[in-house]
Amino acid sequence: MKVLKHLLQHVDVIQVIGDDDMKIRAISFSSGAVQQNDVFVAQRGSVVDGHKYIDDAIKKGALVIVCEILPEIVLDHIVYVQVGDSSQALAILAANYYENPSRKLKLVGVTGTNGKTTIATLLYNLYRDAGFKVGLLSTIKIMVDSASYDTSHTTPDSLTINKYLSLMVEKGCEYCFMEVSSHGIHQKRTVGLTFEGGVFTNLTHDHLDYHNTFKEYRDTKKIFFDQLPKSAFSLVNADDKNGLFMLQNTKSKKYTYALKTLADYKGKILESSFSGMLLTMNRHEIWSKLIGQFNGYNLLAIFGVTQLLGMEELEGLKLISNLDSVSGRFQHEVSASGITVIVDYAHTPDALKNVLQTIAAIRTGKENVLTVVGCGGDRDKSKRPKMGAIAARLSDQVIFTSDNPRTEDPSVIIEEIEAGVEGQDVNKTLVIADRKQAIKAACKMAVKGDIILIAGKGHENYQDINGVKSHFDDFETVTELLNQLEK
Repeated sequence: MKVLKHLLQHVDVIQVIGDDDMKIRAISFSSGAVQQNDVFVAQRGSVVDGHKYIDDAIKKGALVIVCEILPEIVLDHIVYVQVGDSSQALAILAANYYENPSRKLKLVGVTGTNGKTTIATLLYNLYRDAGFKVGLLSTIKIMVDSASYDTSHTTPDSLTINKYLSLMVEKGCEYCFMEVSSHGIHQKRTVGLTFEGGVFTNLTHDHLDYHNTFKEYRDTKKIFFDQLPKSAFSLVNADDKNGLFMLQNTKSKKYTYALKTLADYKGKILESSFSGMLLTMNRHEIWSKLIGQFNGYNLLAIFGVTQLLGMEELEGLKLISNLDSVSGRFQHEVSASGITVIVDYAHTPDALKNVLQTIAAIRTGKENVLTVVGCGGDRDKSKRPKMGAIAARLSDQVIFTSDNPRTEDPSVIIEEIEAGVEGQDVNKTLVIADRKQAIKAACKMAVKGDIILIAGKGHENYQDINGVKSHFDDFETVTELLNQLEK
């Protein structure tokens, strides 16, 4: 049990009606999860307003209501805490409830459009390889040292974040690497956390279904760096024009990394193949199993973080050279018949372009590149024609298919993707809405030496159709189909 007034420390409270010395069991922002002696935080969501569920929460046993607008009828046995921003209040309450675990860890946040998962996950792997106990909060999973927990959001809700940070502290973790999404920043989920540093990867077309404009999306990312303390570091990609913008007004110590311009952590790719790449980092040559310019940036960011966290330079480089690629991020394999298969999470125009340009830089020119790609439903529609144009222009054959259509009609999504294909590329395209059949068709069309790219879902092991999630793993599916065809 926790004392309410202690949980309210640093919360922007307008007024408290009732006894703030009372003890409470837990905090919830879902009335369905409320139990006896709980605090219920009524948040204004983009779809649902939690204020409508205050009565339900009280019926289920909530003794404290945190809200922006007081209900018309104020009950004597209930404590009401009126705040200016419920989402911000929830984040601070959560941190206080779990005794501010982020202050007891070296927490590094990674934000940007592409590369968040790779950088956060590889930093987790690197520090584990170095012998440390480490935590990870990522799109793919949550890790507390060696224990794995499933996750469904890039940046979990404030209670979940602090719950797992607390568990990391309990298990003796020294570091935690965390993906920080624009949704998470906008919804104040990172408020109340103490960061050791922040990393900015890049900014490209994404999430405009949520943020409305690119400027709003960019400015939301910047809030993360604006809130970093003087004791923290900011490490940004200087080759992205938005990198230096992120550094404006931040109180943190400022650092840059780049492949093309002068930076604190400078790199250059010397050789590249499907087996890896040779690159320099601050004049030291290293070989990496990772592939492509985008991974050159990811590795430079990782190198920068190791240095800013105090690791010896050669030790950091040695550990970087041992890193393997992340599941669903340029995950590749050569089949028995000599067909190269690549599965990648590329679900934005820029990410798809990066992957296809990486393939183009490595291929000899004689083999065909066959791309299987779709776009998710109930998401930013404006990127669909751009994805179609890029896939058709940079591939020899494209099969447009379903990704996670969710509640949308798959055929409508595919039509919107096709709308971006330029006239000279139309003959390169096919439409097969069933994803498994689309992958099967690519396998049948490919011959020895060809490259099959399956883009958009990466690590995901499900397909979401009309709210029903069925098991579907791109890498598993293509491997199985190629094995069947090769028998």
